[in-house]
Amino acid sequence: MKISTITVSAALALILTNQAIAGTPRTEPVQPIPAVEVTNPAMVELGKKLFFDPRLSKSGFISCNSCHNLSMGGTDNIKTSIGHNWQQGPINSPTVLNSSLNLAQFWDGRAANLKEQAGGPIANPGEMAFTHELAVDVLQSIPGYVNEFAVVFGNDALNIDMVTDAIAAFEETLVTPNGEFDQWLQGDDKALTAEALAGYQLFKQSGCVACHNGPNLGGTSYQKMGVIEPYTSASAEVGRAAVTGKDADRFLFKVPTLRNVELTYPYFHDGEAATLEEAVDIMGRLQLGRVYSEQEIGQIVAFLKSLTGEQPRFELPILPPSTNATPKPVPFG
Repeated sequence: MKISTITVSAALALILTNQAIAGTPRTEPVQPIPAVEVTNPAMVELGKKLFFDPRLSKSGFISCNSCHNLSMGGTDNIKTSIGHNWQQGPINSPTVLNSSLNLAQFWDGRAANLKEQAGGPIANPGEMAFTHELAVDVLQSIPGYVNEFAVVFGNDALNIDMVTDAIAAFEETLVTPNGEFDQWLQGDDKALTAEALAGYQLFKQSGCVACHNGPNLGGTSYQKMGVIEPYTSASAEVGRAAVTGKDADRFLFKVPTLRNVELTYPYFHDGEAATLEEAVDIMGRLQLGRVYSEQEIGQIVAFLKSLTGEQPRFELPILPPSTNATPKPVPFG
């Protein structure tokens, strides 16, 4: 008889046979998230202010944090994000947490790094609906910002490169180390429940680690959505093909990180999977050709919840006030 489910008792046996020496890291296809090392705190502080500042949008209402809410796992927990004038965005907002570990940014990888990504939403008419020139004009009109940019960059003349450099520097600090799974990887045998350990073993044995590996459990490759069965979606997004122009790249999307996945619902590029259980079931059938039992889904979900790490903690920035010369927002224009 073929046994596909890893039972809790089997997981306990795995604990006994696969115990790490206390404090000795395990050798796994997944590595712990490294703690952040801040080398330029002044730039990070400036970037934090810009990340939270809605004046970089035409409406004066939308900031980076609107779609990448740091109180909600670095995302907005809705299917597709809301842009200027309540426009419905075309795609689910990926988390900004641990995004510095990705090979590229956005689902289709059109931005090579966080600096390049930071400039995109500001000038996107469906998102912040501003221009880079107007954003710089706003910042240049605020003495508090002018002084801070001069301290950080040694230059009184602001430009969009400085803005995106600073935002990227802040985003690079948004890592989430020391989750339960990280503690287990580092040799703490008591960090995972038997159910979560069973879920991880099933996750490996099923082949999920072929795409969800490394410190970020994803973010390092593009894969087709719908390998065994086609994925049906109302979304018009075609994935990597929109960047490369190659038909072979249709429906190839950057593999999302599974870090903090408990917090970053709904799931997939179109946000159509409302729960982790639904996402696991769909991925099993469409990507692996495997129908998981309810017990197996529960085990994998228990493992996925162990990937929630320590969330970034900092004081909210106090933004420098506008002046009479600061361009006024146009909320409904």
